[in-house]
Amino acid sequence: MKKEYDFTDAEQGKFYRPENELDIPIYLDKENKEFFINKNKNSKANFSLNKTINNLIRKDIEILQSIST
Repeated sequence: MKKEYDFTDAEQGKFYRPENELDIPIYLDKENKEFFINKNKNSKANFSLNKTINNLIRKDIEILQSIST
């Protein structure tokens, strides 16, 4: 490491990203991941685990909202 660093031309916040713009890694349990991969293995449509899980969560949210109002 240098004794001193020159930050004269530094830009404050250059790499800052607001929290709501960050992608949050979500790790599925092995058996959950395997279930969806195996279920869609023979599907001719383009399979996206990301889209599948997001759709399930969206439906769960709709159900929760409908029973809580």
